[in-house]
Amino acid sequence: MGGFPRFFEGCSLDLHGFLKALARRWVTVAVCLVLTVGAALAVTQLSTPVYAAGTQLFVATRSSEDTTQLSQGQSFSQARVQSYAAIVSTRQVTGPVVRDLKLSTTPEELASRITADAPLNTVLINITVRDADPKRAAEIANAVAASFSAVVERLETPAPVGSGREADAPPAVSPVSLGVTQQAVAPGAPVSPRPLLNLAGGACVGLLLAAGLVVLRETLDTTLKTSQALSELTGLPGLGAIPYDKSAPAQPLITAAAHSQRAEAFRKLRTNLQFAQVDDRPRIIMVTSSVPGEGKTNTSVNLALSLVEAGVSTCLVDADLRRPCVAKTFGLVQDAGLTTVLIGQARAEEVMQQVGNGLSVLAGGAVPPNPTELLASARMSEVLQDLANTYEAVIVDTAPLLPVADTIGLAPLAQGTLLVVRSSKTGRDQVRTATDALEQVGGRVLGTVFNMAAPPKGDRYEAYEAQGELPAPRLAAQQKKAAVVDLASEK
Repeated sequence: MGGFPRFFEGCSLDLHGFLKALARRWVTVAVCLVLTVGAALAVTQLSTPVYAAGTQLFVATRSSEDTTQLSQGQSFSQARVQSYAAIVSTRQVTGPVVRDLKLSTTPEELASRITADAPLNTVLINITVRDADPKRAAEIANAVAASFSAVVERLETPAPVGSGREADAPPAVSPVSLGVTQQAVAPGAPVSPRPLLNLAGGACVGLLLAAGLVVLRETLDTTLKTSQALSELTGLPGLGAIPYDKSAPAQPLITAAAHSQRAEAFRKLRTNLQFAQVDDRPRIIMVTSSVPGEGKTNTSVNLALSLVEAGVSTCLVDADLRRPCVAKTFGLVQDAGLTTVLIGQARAEEVMQQVGNGLSVLAGGAVPPNPTELLASARMSEVLQDLANTYEAVIVDTAPLLPVADTIGLAPLAQGTLLVVRSSKTGRDQVRTATDALEQVGGRVLGTVFNMAAPPKGDRYEAYEAQGELPAPRLAAQQKKAAVVDLASEK
């Protein structure tokens, strides 16, 4: 992750991860799109239509037919035309228009609805007027053009020189004249609002808002989404990824659906566990989690069942003495079990219960007042060693690591630990704290189990199971004839 803080470990910040986050949080994207597009529709419906009428003026100079004077006049007009465009929205122009047309507005407000521009290297001035009434917009545009022409010609008319003008002197004339090249007409369609543009803008804003919310939620969400992110965070091998199955609460045991994806995932976990430590294979395996609700008991039970299915003699021990659930899962007796053995009231084989498929289960027994001391005692070590001498595998279901100290005291007695992590629920800090706690007491962590993961897409296991045996090969026409002849000869 380079310079990113540890808070971002396990985050996928690339484009692929971002697109997956969008797909995962599609509800957020849909809500943002509905809100922004709905707002765009509301603005479009509530907005008053605005029409734009335009007129065009041509600036000419009064000069002789001499070519030199014509060229100078053209240059003069082009130099002045930009200044003329700035006069269009002044009070000198808009005041007479308001008065002549008897408009219920002020010259300043009318000026805000007038725009004028002069294209470069031309002597043209384009005037545009916006109004809620298309006919009135055209009338105002034509009136503005007339008033503007009068104002410019008046400003360009030279003032008399001296005390007064002689009687026979010609009157002063403006060197420029403005002519209308295009009269304004009432527009047929409004320039605003634009429904398609508003909808497109609303959709773009919605996508940007959704992307920002998704990035924010992904940044603030410290839970783990993939087994790869879990392996990168802990540095431990991922021994199994158990897919989410909505039928699991009603049928927690894999024996109820032996050919499901979930059952196959536990078989893969069993195989990976058997090959993970070939040189020093553990026989006492503790199964725990960081916090409650991650499925550690379900993992313990089904891992034990899968080991028995493979012919491994297995004992399942319920060492969660605060919330024992193993006996309830199998419908066994809870009152006699591990605590009964630890206090010396019975031996393990006397309270061991059998499940129909050959699995031996040592229930938790009565809930003691001091579970931490019992699980960390020398007597607990003796019980586990005796079971390891009797069975090939001893699966120990324990309490979560972070809420209580029971599992920390039991971890050194086990030969290996499986850490169960629930997808999209367990936080990175919780997993990191749990692994650090196991390392501090010398616990041997074999790997992680990513529980309730998203089912793999495009998985063909069920299709493979449904297909059954391959169909018999079809005989060619000549082979069929030969077979018929052989049968006839046999008859």
